[in-house]
Amino acid sequence: MGGGGSVLKVCADHRGGINWLSLSPDGQRLLTGSEDGTARLWSTADGQCCALLQGHESYVTFCQLEDEAAFTCSADCTIRRWDVLTGQCLQVYRGHTSIVNRILVANNQLFSSSYDRTARVWSVDKGQISREFRGHRNCVLPLAYSAPWDLPSAPCVEEAVAGGLLVTGSTDGTAKVWQVASGCCHQTLRGHTGAVLCLVLDTPGHTAFTGSTDATIRAWDILSGEQLRVFREHQGSVICLELVNRLVYSGSADRTVKCWLADTGECVRTFTAHRRNVSALKYHAGTLFTGSGDACARAFDAQSGELRRVFRGHTFIINCIQVHGQVLYTASHDGALRLWDVRGLRGAPRPPPPTRSLSRLFSNKVGCAATPLQPA
Repeated sequence: MGGGGSVLKVCADHRGGINWLSLSPDGQRLLTGSEDGTARLWSTADGQCCALLQGHESYVTFCQLEDEAAFTCSADCTIRRWDVLTGQCLQVYRGHTSIVNRILVANNQLFSSSYDRTARVWSVDKGQISREFRGHRNCVLPLAYSAPWDLPSAPCVEEAVAGGLLVTGSTDGTAKVWQVASGCCHQTLRGHTGAVLCLVLDTPGHTAFTGSTDATIRAWDILSGEQLRVFREHQGSVICLELVNRLVYSGSADRTVKCWLADTGECVRTFTAHRRNVSALKYHAGTLFTGSGDACARAFDAQSGELRRVFRGHTFIINCIQVHGQVLYTASHDGALRLWDVRGLRGAPRPPPPTRSLSRLFSNKVGCAATPLQPA
């Protein structure tokens, strides 16, 4: 059994559960979206809250942080874009008629999925709908995008994939592949007998991996729609997926994480010790971090499966985890963002020379505060 993890800071400013946590590409900021209808920006240098993003009229379901803008979506049927420096709302995207579940910013486009059974793509700057993707018979959940330059250039498919391909998963039991340029459904991926809860994309291999409440993972060729492999060893819903170095990691309601060979579907490792469902996964520098419904995060040696550390302190399910440098960030439905020391784990990066900001982070365990900023 692994030892306990040391908490560096607890940020309990949100007044509701945190549904998602996003790290900026440059690693300088974090974004949290909450049941309290707000989002918050945090500095990874010292763990301080930089801005409070207010404007949504219901809870924030998901968020994505870019270097210069933050994006949030909500049960109020809208998406918002925010300035990361001022915290001001720059754009409100209106058009969905029910809860917006997920968003994805890629190739200067904003993609969204909703309980209204549609996915949409928006012009980031103008806030206008570019395409609407209709065809699912129930709510649309996960999204993934493959850019045109990652797809084959053969004449027979070049026109169809000119704007890239969007992959969506739905509670109707299917995943669909959409031509972004035309809005047409390119392929419908049928085979699951339960809701598709998660998906990851192997872009070079144009392969999608989908996880479902039917306890299976399935691999698909997104160009032909062919089902390539079925991964069958879980005994409960597959809740989250991570694809790293030709390995697929899957977290399940059966309280385990499994590691599979992406190319064959063979299960090569099982990670146990969770007392409830595995709700979040993150691979970092040879360590697999997990979040669970038992309110604990865990660190496993990704190669051996050995449990190295348990991070205790949350009081409810951990919805999302991120790792940056020597710090693990966990966001929970208890409303807290916790920062943990991951130094000393196998494969963790060697500590750099002490800096003022790092010293502050590793000594300050006090909650954070921010001044509300008004939306546009």
